[in-house]
Amino acid sequence: MNLVCRPKVANLTPRVRPYATSSSSASSITGTLLHLLHLSSATHSSRLTQQSHSLALTAGLLSRAPHLATKLISAYSACKLPSHSKLVFDSVPDKDVCSWNSLINGFVKNHSYREAFALFREMCRGGVLPDDYTLASVSKAAGESRDLSCGTLVHSKSVRVGFVLDTVLTNSLMSMYCKCGEFGSAKNLFDGMPERNVSSWNVLITSFAGLSGCGSGEALWDVMKSMRSEGVKPDAYTVSSILPLCGGDAQKFDYGRELHGYILRNNLDAICGVDAHLGCCLIDMYSKNERLDSGRLVFDRMECKNVYAWTAMINGYVQNSKPEEAFELFRHMQLIDRIEPNRVSIVSVLPACSMFAGLVAAKQIHGFLIRRQIGDEVLGSLCNALIDAYCKCGSLSYARRIFESAASRDAISWSSMISGYGIHGKGEEAIALYNQMLLLGIKPDKITIVGVLSACVRSGLFARGLTIYEKAVNDYKIEPTVEICACVVDMLGRSNQLDRALSFINDMRVEAGPSVWGALVNASTIHGNDQMRELGYSYLIELEPGNPSNYISVSNLHATSSRWDFVAGVRKMMRLKGLKKEPGCSWITISGKTNCFYVADKAHPCSSSIYKMLNALNLVMKGIASSTDSES
Repeated sequence: MNLVCRPKVANLTPRVRPYATSSSSASSITGTLLHLLHLSSATHSSRLTQQSHSLALTAGLLSRAPHLATKLISAYSACKLPSHSKLVFDSVPDKDVCSWNSLINGFVKNHSYREAFALFREMCRGGVLPDDYTLASVSKAAGESRDLSCGTLVHSKSVRVGFVLDTVLTNSLMSMYCKCGEFGSAKNLFDGMPERNVSSWNVLITSFAGLSGCGSGEALWDVMKSMRSEGVKPDAYTVSSILPLCGGDAQKFDYGRELHGYILRNNLDAICGVDAHLGCCLIDMYSKNERLDSGRLVFDRMECKNVYAWTAMINGYVQNSKPEEAFELFRHMQLIDRIEPNRVSIVSVLPACSMFAGLVAAKQIHGFLIRRQIGDEVLGSLCNALIDAYCKCGSLSYARRIFESAASRDAISWSSMISGYGIHGKGEEAIALYNQMLLLGIKPDKITIVGVLSACVRSGLFARGLTIYEKAVNDYKIEPTVEICACVVDMLGRSNQLDRALSFINDMRVEAGPSVWGALVNASTIHGNDQMRELGYSYLIELEPGNPSNYISVSNLHATSSRWDFVAGVRKMMRLKGLKKEPGCSWITISGKTNCFYVADKAHPCSSSIYKMLNALNLVMKGIASSTDSES
């Protein structure tokens, strides 16, 4: 006897009997449905789309009104239901090019590029001639998927059907070539265009900006001038593409200020009330150039501040080491403007916790993530930022808990945890975690090597650190960076192998920077090698002529040898260059208030009590030291 019960399965295919409708009523219903579908596409309402679909089926309009079916296909795509769009498309008996365009574009918008290509091939095999819109959509799919072969085929098809001179299509092909790394092909298309619009120039400028990276930007600025000479005015998108490159030095900052002036003269800043992207780019540009006041003026002037504008300003304060202002703005965003932070906001504000070892603030932000039910989905950069913040705030246990609970760990996750152990002098734990990473088959990168070598330096594990360095270079083929070389010089120097450290510097493939010579100077100071220390300082002054700490250290070195003429010369050089060493500062947060202290500072309201306690502690320490000396 069969014990498996097989229930009857009902036929789920709806049996719809169309209503008999007159031509006038059908036209009225069609107009209503088109309005509803437009509304459902704008609001991404799948329920309204399905209700409209049901009404169209009931009225029997899909076979009689192809434009209604096309609109329904677009509506389902806007609701991220491309499979439903395909079902509607398959139910239409007569498919014109508009139907194909709506379906293909819907799959492209939902990042289903392979399906879009398959539909395009099916369309061509069916004898339907693609138009410029079809080719532009498929070209976009090729660019987004970085599929140069498909993009080249689309270009060839455009030439054969005679649409290659279409401006919109050519812009799409240019963008495809740029995203596939074929900038030369894009430039050839651009040069051959009989008519260019602002979008054509934007494609070229955006791609050129990506190629320029951190370069001088002179060539990019020449492209802007050529654009103006042809009578094409840059729009907000043009300016926002160039602003990220206007940071780092005085010349680039001048370009940024010139662009800001152009924005004001042409009233482009009026869009900030609708689209805050341009405002965010300006804030970022001023923050990179340490002009926070100007960035804050842009921020305060924006009529409509979205979460991205708040995040840009918070990130600017963090980049310029102003954690208190960053936290104040983070609170203001939520309490006053009622704007919910997103993941980028959290990643931006978390480094502020580590700037003044604010463990309480880090826990509060972590709690916020859990309350918003993000705690179970902590991935990627947010996970790494939490690990880094907890490590720098002194809580390795919390950092390790986040690390172990992460759904996926990338190289930055491992590096952050290894570096955290190194910061707190736990070299053995750092090496153990590094070995565990290698056993799992994860190849270390340059950042990971810097983290584990730094841990070895701080823990005095010089021999093991040098072994790790040798294996990283020989086995994992990692090209040493300046930071890696600085760690090696530090290990050799601290182990009193100063001559070997100097030979290593001379044989380096990369140019020795301040960190390398600084490591040699520190090691020379530890072992009392004044000659090597003086050599290191000479290179430091040459590399960092504007760093007053180097001059002070050289002056102190000459003073220990009673070379007072050299001391006077160094001090005079500092005065002529206008250099003045900033006093050291330390701080502590108590009951939510940060207390800052400078060298010989008496500005704190409790300074008398603090110095009284310090004097008492000095007497206790001297008593312990004297008793230890007598016992020995």
